[in-house]
Amino acid sequence: MASRKSNNNTIWESNHIAQLIKELSVIRENMIAAPIIAQKYLDKVHPDFYESAVNLLHYLALRRHDLRSLQCQLSELGLSSLGRAEAHVLASLDKVLHILHSLTDNIQAAAEKHPAINFAKGQQLLKEHTDTLLGKNSSGRDVRIMVTMPSEAADDYTLVHNLLKQGMNCMRINCAHDDSNVWFKMIQNLKMAEQSLDTSCRIVMDLAGPKLRTGPMEPGAAVIHIRPQRDAYGRVVAPARIWLTTDPAITPPPSQTDAVLPVSGKWLQRLRKSDIVSFQDTRESRRYLKIMDVTLTGCWAEITQSAYIVSGTVLHHERKGGNSERKTSVGVLPYTENSITLFPGDLLLLTRDLKPGRPATRDSSGKILTPAHIGCTLPEVFNDIRSGESIRFDDGKIGGIIEKVEAEHVYVRITHARMQGEKLRSDKGINLPDSNLHLTALTQQDLDDLPFVIQHADVVELSFANSAEDVALLQQHMRKLGERQPAIVLKIETRRGFENLPDMLLTAMRAPMCGVMIARGDLAVECGFERLAEVQEEILWICEAAHIPVIWATQVLETLAKEGMPSRAEITDAAMGHRSECVMLNKGPYVLNAVQVLNDILRRMQSHQSKKQSMLRELQLAHTFPD
Repeated sequence: MASRKSNNNTIWESNHIAQLIKELSVIRENMIAAPIIAQKYLDKVHPDFYESAVNLLHYLALRRHDLRSLQCQLSELGLSSLGRAEAHVLASLDKVLHILHSLTDNIQAAAEKHPAINFAKGQQLLKEHTDTLLGKNSSGRDVRIMVTMPSEAADDYTLVHNLLKQGMNCMRINCAHDDSNVWFKMIQNLKMAEQSLDTSCRIVMDLAGPKLRTGPMEPGAAVIHIRPQRDAYGRVVAPARIWLTTDPAITPPPSQTDAVLPVSGKWLQRLRKSDIVSFQDTRESRRYLKIMDVTLTGCWAEITQSAYIVSGTVLHHERKGGNSERKTSVGVLPYTENSITLFPGDLLLLTRDLKPGRPATRDSSGKILTPAHIGCTLPEVFNDIRSGESIRFDDGKIGGIIEKVEAEHVYVRITHARMQGEKLRSDKGINLPDSNLHLTALTQQDLDDLPFVIQHADVVELSFANSAEDVALLQQHMRKLGERQPAIVLKIETRRGFENLPDMLLTAMRAPMCGVMIARGDLAVECGFERLAEVQEEILWICEAAHIPVIWATQVLETLAKEGMPSRAEITDAAMGHRSECVMLNKGPYVLNAVQVLNDILRRMQSHQSKKQSMLRELQLAHTFPD
């Protein structure tokens, strides 16, 4: 065949095509060798995943090379650039090589045949594995919807019924919250809804895993700050509502309130509608309450000025037209939540024990006398962290560098916080992305929950999966609990988990079902927010090569679910979720709306996109331009 000529050496010249063949053949040899080298892993893989595991190894061998220059040259020839080869990698490469050979004058013998998953088989395997893990989808929507259950789903059958009716395919129960009694009620509500709607829904249970969090704080002041609503000019538009009662625990306010004040029962009984109660707040400012309603369990009062009230504040009852004054003292008020305000450059001591933390103390000139300190819930991490490593708190809102590690303290220099300061409170997450932590994958609480999970769940999610050993440990404990074996989903939420993903996948593929969740909250903190887009792409590619379904999770349509209105960025993010096999929504008062919107987005996107491939359906916009 004559090659196309031009004044310059072109991509069509025989020697150029021969060079392409040579480079691609070397890559192919590496790909063929990969399963042979990794045979000890393949020997343990379940038969249903064997072909997929081989394809994964082929893909990993391919991606050890920088293919960008080759891709440009192949595209110039009108050939596949291998950019969508994940599900059928060897077949894609062989097809390209076959066409390149046909373009040369010296047609070479075909390469040695090796079994390879073809294009249709790759898509079929991913679909089969998705149906096995997440259930067959009869709704006409390719991507499943998973919804995390709020606690009220245990007692609100209608909520579960409506979620299922609107398109929920998987019910997720987070074992970090509630208990087995609540979980059982949620499951019972789901089963009734399934029967009512004649449909099915997978039950997914999430093991909490090791939670590295900040310890308790010393209590703050026992003070209530009461504030009426004001407009932009500072004018009161609505007074503050106060509930007066003898015991707030026994007689809580019957509707929304701005403050609850415990008072003497005898004094309370003398109050009448329109009475005035005066007091002096902590700033010695005179304030007045007007009694608006009297009930059997308490009284409603209003105030049009801000006030600070503490335990012992004296309330004076002044009845209109009366000549007597009666008084009482405000009872015990709850302590406010304390916090540590941190600025860039501050020093924070992380302590091994769980003694209550406290803010820094300063002298009269503002210089620090004692640095702020707070404990951590897993002191064993002290054995694994080193100076110079990074540390992050509260979903990455606060960042620092470990300056020094001592037996009982870790010295953290704050490097990232807002200039106006960032508040660190108790029970906030701690991430150590640079540290090689030796935390057990399964806590004692997880092991206690596992029998219930095995009995009731279709899928068990392994939180903070970091290594193949973590996966094998869960498989081992599950086998001890009987023949019923739910599928395992690996939650990738740490840098170590991401880096060990291929090894963990091959271990998970020892079972007939498995999946991966991209838990983008902790993952963003661990890898860096700026790297999250890149990291989640790589996870999608690796899992597609293994024909393993992916769950797209964390903050999907979160503003919509919590506040009733999505942000523009959330809509785009939800649309990106179509490249996975399942999208997870978190709980919120508007979660039903979120399911409806997500269902609509996913249905629209499936005619435009299939994984990385744009689907060129007829475009209505093209008809708007005149012929």
